[in-house]
Amino acid sequence: MKKILITGALGQIGSELTCHMREIYGLEQVIATDIRKGANTAVESGPFEILDVTDAQAMYDMAKKHHVDTIIHLAALLSATAEAKPLLAWNLNMGGLVNALEVSKELGCQFFTPSSIGAFGPSTPKTKTPQNTIQRPTTMYGVNKVSGELLCDYYYQKFGVDTRGLRFPGLISYVTPPGGGTTDYAVEIYYQAIRQKAYTSYIDKGTYMDMMYMPDALQAIICLMEADPAYLKHRNAYNVSAMSIDPEAIATSIRKVIPDFELSYQVDPIRQSIAESWPDSLDCTIATEEWGFNPLYDLDRMTVEMLGKLSEKYSLVGTS
Repeated sequence: MKKILITGALGQIGSELTCHMREIYGLEQVIATDIRKGANTAVESGPFEILDVTDAQAMYDMAKKHHVDTIIHLAALLSATAEAKPLLAWNLNMGGLVNALEVSKELGCQFFTPSSIGAFGPSTPKTKTPQNTIQRPTTMYGVNKVSGELLCDYYYQKFGVDTRGLRFPGLISYVTPPGGGTTDYAVEIYYQAIRQKAYTSYIDKGTYMDMMYMPDALQAIICLMEADPAYLKHRNAYNVSAMSIDPEAIATSIRKVIPDFELSYQVDPIRQSIAESWPDSLDCTIATEEWGFNPLYDLDRMTVEMLGKLSEKYSLVGTS
């Protein structure tokens, strides 16, 4: 990777990945793009341009102008938002993806886009979900992700595009606020632990989902993109995860730092039904075998860092 274009650079992953890649590859080597400009380190720390990913010509022109050799395509609607606006989700998620793949094909770019545990459905084995298994999602977001996995496979097999991707679990970060995902409760709970020492969860107790701390997710992207292609057999949908947890597990971890933290429930039927259609835990063996996936953060280590960083962020004291 020498010149990298990132779409959706102001989103949850993009905000941090842009800065992380600039630290590794150079400030001017990473072009951040999004549909609008906002106050964000991704905007301020290096090149930034407005880009609507549904405009194929604009994407091509921008990639060519900057002599891009790598495209990191992150622009998409997340699960809960996509379910509320399914047609918009299809047009943005799939239209933007095929445009990015076409640009990669025409310009010979290496390509990454994330998939998700949302690509699985109720008929998928729920425990230690295999790398290769049945995928029959019941959400528009999940349909988009399965379609995206297959489309990336197609562009690799048909046109030789160096496509790569990860099936991300819920991602937890102190940098970017939640943005419409089913697993966002696992981010919100830390924010509210700092602000109010209490949280009302829209996901019910005992609902286990895979999660990962953002630094591990960023490192996984870099490791996969730098991996020798000769060892990549799956390419576009590696299972990755660091922990399988429910709201009670996070609350227990938080109480080790904030003993009087309180957790209550007001279950959202839509997001709860989405969560129940996903696996409880993923088998990540293939990612480890093919390119050395190895997350560093468990729940308690992540909790300590999340609470510490958020305490600094909000200039609060007395949380440890």
